[in-house]
Amino acid sequence: MTVQPIRLFGDPVLRTAADEVVTFDKELRGLVRDLTETMRDAGGVGLAAPQIGVGLRVFSFDVDDVVGHLINPVLHFPDEEEMDGDEGCLSVPGLYYDTKRRKNVIAKGFNESGDALQIVGTGLMSRCIQHETDHLDGVIFIDRLDTASRKTALRDIRRADWYDPAKTIVKVSPHAAPSPFGLGR
Repeated sequence: MTVQPIRLFGDPVLRTAADEVVTFDKELRGLVRDLTETMRDAGGVGLAAPQIGVGLRVFSFDVDDVVGHLINPVLHFPDEEEMDGDEGCLSVPGLYYDTKRRKNVIAKGFNESGDALQIVGTGLMSRCIQHETDHLDGVIFIDRLDTASRKTALRDIRRADWYDPAKTIVKVSPHAAPSPFGLGR
């Protein structure tokens, strides 16, 4: 297991949709371990493979003492209930913004051995699953903010000491306004 460097806002890998995992092997198990160790080292609750420069549909999570991972996630929303709350990202360190998400999610995918897996999430687990799955689609949480909040976030990012303007790619949300939930998965 190795702690990997986390890619920061502006790195093109964060704006690229990840490929589905088709081979469940030793390398994949190593990636899952690296994701989990890197996430824990950084103090996060989730980490997606693109955040460490790997373009595969894999993420790890550690929410309310539940540690795990999900490969090739597909999300379903059992209702329309939403929640607001502070959200941050290891790829946008130190910055948090009120972000609207679905309160409940059912995520289906696979574990590192290729066995089918289903996670039912509410609250923080739901937020984490949606956030990490967005990363797999090349979406960063600030893309989900309303226009005024997104402008504030981009201003704050430009002022951050870790910001590198040479790498910045700004993307308009792929989700229709005003609702940020045009997920249809």
